[in-house]
Amino acid sequence: MNLVYGVKDRPRPGQIIVFAIQQLLAILAATIAVPSIVGNGMSQSAALFGAGVGTLIYLLFTRFRSPVFLGSSFAFLGSMFAAFGGAASVSVGYAGLLIGAVLAGLVYVVIALIVKVAGVSWINKLMPPVVIGPTVAIIGLSLAGNAIGDSLSGAYDAAAGAYVMTTQVWVSFICALVTLLAVILCSVYGKKMAKLIPFIIGIVAGYIVALIFTLIGNASGNEALKVLDFTKFQNMQWVPKFTFIEAFKGFKEVTGEYVATVAVAYVPVAFVVFAEHIADHKNLSTIINHDLLEDPGLHRTLLGDGVGSMVGAFFGGCPNTTYGESVGCVAITGNASVITIVATAFLAIIASFFGPFVTFLSTIPGCVMGGVCITLYGFIAVSGLKMLQPVDLNDNRNLFTASVILIAGIGGMTLKIGAVTLTEIACALILGIIVNLLVRRKKA
Repeated sequence: MNLVYGVKDRPRPGQIIVFAIQQLLAILAATIAVPSIVGNGMSQSAALFGAGVGTLIYLLFTRFRSPVFLGSSFAFLGSMFAAFGGAASVSVGYAGLLIGAVLAGLVYVVIALIVKVAGVSWINKLMPPVVIGPTVAIIGLSLAGNAIGDSLSGAYDAAAGAYVMTTQVWVSFICALVTLLAVILCSVYGKKMAKLIPFIIGIVAGYIVALIFTLIGNASGNEALKVLDFTKFQNMQWVPKFTFIEAFKGFKEVTGEYVATVAVAYVPVAFVVFAEHIADHKNLSTIINHDLLEDPGLHRTLLGDGVGSMVGAFFGGCPNTTYGESVGCVAITGNASVITIVATAFLAIIASFFGPFVTFLSTIPGCVMGGVCITLYGFIAVSGLKMLQPVDLNDNRNLFTASVILIAGIGGMTLKIGAVTLTEIACALILGIIVNLLVRRKKA
């Protein structure tokens, strides 16, 4: 695609700060959601700090050639629950988070060493465009439900297969729609800076509408209109609560059986996330017009992701992963400048020490972020489909391979095998690889 700023380009200092804020807003909701879901006293600020540090580690390993931000990985939610569930106390659980993150990171390191020796040609043969394209599309499509669910916050009628349009749902829908339209109009009709910061403008527009509804709700006593939740300031964390501080208290209570439990919970998931790692970097490669698997090399992106994940968990408890929201932000704005990602990482680290700022950002309602995510996830899906453009779909070998991946992914083929859960993305990719290898035995 045509980029406004390439990977090595440097926007003006003032622009870099604004672009960094936009990237931070794009990844913020998901990054701080993971510690909130896991609970057990985990700190959102610490997760933000860990994401910033992890991203810097990733950028160092990739020689500042891959413009993507690393945030808290949802794939490891079950693993993190297992770390706490198998512990005698919360402090031991925190130790489990570090042990699990190190084991998962080591999987990446081992695979990186294999790739360094064997090269990446086998990956390109195993996952050609007919396999990786639909898989990337599934990454975006699998998140579609989250974007719509956030945009229409309210009661979903399973029997009717639709959202019940209550006052609350209408209010959420209006906020999401204003945000969505603002992003689209800025991206399409915006001039210069407006075209580069559509998400900031969209979020501000949606937030203003949400604030108006909330003020009316406070004045009238109508709870359905109160979109913004300012009660979060009451239990605000002023400084990050770093994972390693609590973990060191519990290491003495860690047993071999406990380590084995954590290993079973984390290691298999790391192999699943490895497949998503390749898909993300293939997608990003098409956006920046440069094959990241060749330069800086898949072994470097894996090392950066693995080590960055370990370091991120050391501070925030959450293993990190490359974020589709960050990739989508690069695609929509045309800003692939890696200095923007560097600035975002430092901004995340600095912001994590300002409790009021992090808390204020967390008050951005889900419906507003839902409006943003419709575009972000949509771009991921479309970029995957674009990879299919050079593929001959009149050839039944390609047609069946792509079809199987799309149906398995959209259909939600999620398999739980023992303690391991294969996500729809992993299932679709594995099934697609098998079908592709099977049909390739027949010549065109």
